[in-house]
Amino acid sequence: MTQTPEASNYKYHRVLLKLSGEALAGDLGYGIDPKVVNSLAEDIAEIVLANVQVAVVVGGGNIFRGLAGAAEGMDRAQADYIGMLATVMNSLALQDAFERHGIFSRVQSAITMQEVCEPFIRRRAIRHLEKGRVIILAAGTGNPYFTTDTTAALRACELDVDVLLKATKVDGIYSDDPVKNPDAVRYERISYQEVLAQGLHVMDTTATSLCMDNEIPMIVFDLTKKGNISRVLRGENVGTTVE
Repeated sequence: MTQTPEASNYKYHRVLLKLSGEALAGDLGYGIDPKVVNSLAEDIAEIVLANVQVAVVVGGGNIFRGLAGAAEGMDRAQADYIGMLATVMNSLALQDAFERHGIFSRVQSAITMQEVCEPFIRRRAIRHLEKGRVIILAAGTGNPYFTTDTTAALRACELDVDVLLKATKVDGIYSDDPVKNPDAVRYERISYQEVLAQGLHVMDTTATSLCMDNEIPMIVFDLTKKGNISRVLRGENVGTTVE
């Protein structure tokens, strides 16, 4: 893998990208859309080749959502474990796409399944990052009752990243739902305290508090716009910064 000298163009050196499972479904609405995964791999390859260290946490809502299963009568813990396995499937799909684009990657799972991925070991994960490999962090925290948002916040702290990137389908954080309220205002910057006080549903409160307590900045941006990951890392006014 040939590195390029473009790292100086980027504001952040080590980042964690949080993807929802739904983002991988694209217009299909369910499962994994190869076109979406391919496009995402292209965007991430661009920044990895510029020496940015990238960790990815992906959800599993495109395949199975634990809360939805629990709402239909399933045992909550059992439903959450099924959801964790869905994140492993998404992670393996991402790994395949990354490596087809010449980006070396490792899937690390919080649940041991050595035939398909490594266990999550913090020091090993950091070493992979230092060697230019993308690490894809699967199976949440390995515990039920915790979301992949909380996983992203936890891993961001453990891996000492410069910023947590929360990829969504909207271009930032709004004062209200912009679909329902055309007068909703988009914030360029907002504090974690304000997010909690206003009840803005950016991430769950556990994840928000964890980032706030450990001073991890977060940028919420629109993943559907091609090239936005690179723009965010260059410090362009894309999305909303929370700190």
